[in-house]
Amino acid sequence: MRRLLQTVLLALIGAGLLHTALFTDLYLRYVKEGLRPVLIASGIVLLLLATVNAVLDLRGREPDEHHHADEHGHDHSHAPKVAWLLALPALSLLLYAPPALGAYTAAHSNGKPVATTPKERFPALPATSPLPLTLTGFTQRVQQDPTRAIKGRQVQLTGFVTPAGAGGGWYLTRIIFTCCAADSQTVKVRVHGTEAPPADTWLAVTGTWHPAGRLGTKTAEAALDVRETHPIAQPVNAYTDDLPLTPS
Repeated sequence: MRRLLQTVLLALIGAGLLHTALFTDLYLRYVKEGLRPVLIASGIVLLLLATVNAVLDLRGREPDEHHHADEHGHDHSHAPKVAWLLALPALSLLLYAPPALGAYTAAHSNGKPVATTPKERFPALPATSPLPLTLTGFTQRVQQDPTRAIKGRQVQLTGFVTPAGAGGGWYLTRIIFTCCAADSQTVKVRVHGTEAPPADTWLAVTGTWHPAGRLGTKTAEAALDVRETHPIAQPVNAYTDDLPLTPS
């Protein structure tokens, strides 16, 4: 039974990894896109190991498995029945994907420190209105651009809704993976001028910088006076701070 459990678990996990990485975009909920080949390779290796185990069982070659009883006559060669519960996480990869990170995670995490941008790397903003920006790009313009080019400009930001907590209000949020969900960080922009939509709602928000602090310095708040909001589908690149791609 122990050998059978090993084989089943290897096969389920391998099949789950291949299903998630080859036939869906669900893997993007947990790892960065660049790790897709690693997931595929891991799934193939696990299926090969399961196949080897199964072949050895069929041939009756179990060099490491002997049925020994202790002095009380108890056979310890079998895995306990509760061990089959280990198959449930593996089955979830095939039947039910764990939920993506969202507002709950963002509300309980600190904001991602925005990297400092040298003054000479702030090019002139295009005349497009509203101007599409990432949340990080908007924050950098608000807090670091000495030309204060963002003042009075209509910008369009995209992200999901995170309630601000006891103080009321809400944030437009993106969760960013450095490698995977375990090292995720959060970037937020405070939104003023409208009631908070339901948590985890994805929105395109148009507005202008909300004056708070001295623009172009760290005292300035990354905040937006909203003009309009539009619900959008969760983009494919949901766990980056890029401008959104079209959902699949």
